[in-house]
Amino acid sequence: MLQIVIFSVIFGIALMSMAPKQSRPMLELLGSLQEVCMTVVRWAMKLAPMAVFGLMAQLTTQTGLGAMVGMAFYVFTVLFGLLIMLCFYMLLLLVFVNEKPLEFLRASRDVLLLAFSTSSSATVMPLSIKTAEDHFKVHPSISQFVIPLGATINMNGTALYQAVATVFIAQVYGVELGMGSLALVVAMAVGASIGSPATPGVGIVILAMVLETVGIPAAGIALIMGVDRILDMSRTAINVTGDLVTCALMEKWVGGSSEGGSNPAEPPEVAAKVLS
Repeated sequence: MLQIVIFSVIFGIALMSMAPKQSRPMLELLGSLQEVCMTVVRWAMKLAPMAVFGLMAQLTTQTGLGAMVGMAFYVFTVLFGLLIMLCFYMLLLLVFVNEKPLEFLRASRDVLLLAFSTSSSATVMPLSIKTAEDHFKVHPSISQFVIPLGATINMNGTALYQAVATVFIAQVYGVELGMGSLALVVAMAVGASIGSPATPGVGIVILAMVLETVGIPAAGIALIMGVDRILDMSRTAINVTGDLVTCALMEKWVGGSSEGGSNPAEPPEVAAKVLS
């Protein structure tokens, strides 16, 4: 994934540096290729419910109903881990920003509900920026840098989910994971989550890469696909919470000096009179 990202960055810079007449055919080809891919994805999404049912039925007959009980513990473990991460974010706000957690959650409830319902950090990006600037008084120069960057690389909830899912599927198949394998899983989950797009369901694709790295059958993903939607919604809300908390922390640490020491609430005409 990292190799693909680096190649894409270099390729994009090369296209931008070329004359528009020379780069236009490639851009049109890439745009057409994207439409083809999205069409195939839409077909796959329509077939996904029946396909997941078939895969879950096959694996259930092979592993027994005990896997369903284990799945309930898996869902609880992921949600409990996300709750711990949320408490950690609130502790950072309370210690460094002196912001009460309940007030923060009340002010950001709209963006968190939208993130929970859409399962996409990119979709809620405009509302996240507006919430950071209006409710938390974050400078636009900070919010418009931190939130788009966070929507791309701040996938802490996704990384936690992938690590727990890998351990769960390994236990289902009876694969022993030593300390070295667990460390590799954590490193892979964190690294892969940084490069994952902010779109719904992409964590499943990244999870397949992590499973193959440690020698776990990727077919076990079918066991968790039935409950992945609710977990995807929850981890997206945690990711967006992390973006807003980062904005508040950056405003506390560097926001006061970003306007050159002037009072941002002071009208321009008053500042002009002072300077004159």
